[in-house]
Amino acid sequence: MRTLAFDGRMGASGDMLLAALLAAGADRNALAPIEDALDVRYEVDRVDEHGIAATAVRVVLDDGSDGAHGHTDHHHGGHASGHSHTHDDSDGHSHTHDDSDGHSHTHDDSDGHSHTHDGSDGHSHTHDAATPAEGHGPHRTYAEVVDIVGSMDLPASVESDAIETFQRLGEAESSVHDTDLESTPFHEVGADDAIADVVGVALLVEDLGVGRIATTPLATGGGTASMAHGEYPIPAPAVVEIAAGADWSLRGGPVDAELLTPTGAAILAQFADGVESLPALNVDAVGYGAGGYTFPDRPNVLRALVGDGGRTLNRESITVLETNLDDAPPEVLGDLQRSLTDAGARDVTILPTTMKKSRPGHLVKVIVKPGDTDRVARRLAVETGTLGVREHGAGHRWIADREFRTAELSVDGETHEVTVKVASDQEGEVYDYSAEYDDAAAVAAATGLPVREVLRRAEAAVRPET
Repeated sequence: MRTLAFDGRMGASGDMLLAALLAAGADRNALAPIEDALDVRYEVDRVDEHGIAATAVRVVLDDGSDGAHGHTDHHHGGHASGHSHTHDDSDGHSHTHDDSDGHSHTHDDSDGHSHTHDGSDGHSHTHDAATPAEGHGPHRTYAEVVDIVGSMDLPASVESDAIETFQRLGEAESSVHDTDLESTPFHEVGADDAIADVVGVALLVEDLGVGRIATTPLATGGGTASMAHGEYPIPAPAVVEIAAGADWSLRGGPVDAELLTPTGAAILAQFADGVESLPALNVDAVGYGAGGYTFPDRPNVLRALVGDGGRTLNRESITVLETNLDDAPPEVLGDLQRSLTDAGARDVTILPTTMKKSRPGHLVKVIVKPGDTDRVARRLAVETGTLGVREHGAGHRWIADREFRTAELSVDGETHEVTVKVASDQEGEVYDYSAEYDDAAAVAAATGLPVREVLRRAEAAVRPET
């Protein structure tokens, strides 16, 4: 399966994702519908990040001029700190602007002239003729953003992904501020620039034509950041809310800076499966998207790899909890499957065993996702009275893609339905058909057929003819 994998060790933001996708081979022209619909344009540069040639993208207001192009990272460190950028413009002037954070950006024009402005601390920054879209324009509500996205005449899948991404952002903001989704303004993600990021990524993903997207654990950074409602610790509250509904996991550090933004988190929550490490790939393209901070000891880039993932199962991070019980009544054991599943368990197994002093007992083994460990362990202790729960540490399991199909069986002129679970690998190759026993048992009771015969007929009904 054609797979896109992100290396999340330096977090992600909207423009980093745009840049990484372009660097990995997505077509810049795919972004045209956004530039046609909004008064913005994308400026794409090549920059150097500790010896790595990376792509930088920023969204600027489109004033109709051919002003100087530059780079700043939307929601990922403010200005594009410390990158050296070269831009050739029609008037040939090189403009350098020094601001208070001390990073340098150079723009070379065709006649080679240079203009420098020194800020309060003597550091050097690009001064761009183009105005960054971030911070300009209205703060729209979710409903207003949906209307704008719906008016862009996008492919149906792109429109759906973009709207669902904004729903994730809106629900995160409304949860943090205790407001309703429809009236919550996107304080932390801006206006046209956020639409350009979210819809832009959806268009570039479609252009790449990948069947699966995965990301390793996403670094959040650390320290604090100034937001609309005050100074908050990193990760931002909205990022935490979004991560709670995502398949991937968070990881603190490795530096004190905001590495994962609400926009970046929402986009990856919409598109990406979580993996503990990069999946096996026959890589045919790799790209690096530059972020806004410059660090003395590491490149601030989001790496994207594209390649054939082969016919494999999905890899899911798990951990295993277990405890030994020598005094649990059968009624409690019988209800553990339901109770622990409600708490987040993926699977529950209860095995008879022999314990100390040759007493009969039970070993309870529970598979959980790492983020659900504390909740499930407590439920296991409360339900059984055990004095200790062991954790085997995070590992992985490989799981099939699952599809449920309905088999219609005709018996004595009556039609009966049985659900059949179909298992396949990432390439979509089906390797198992399994009828649901409860459905088959109900049909057997109604028709007098043996359950085994109902199971056989239901699986045959959905299996393609060979």
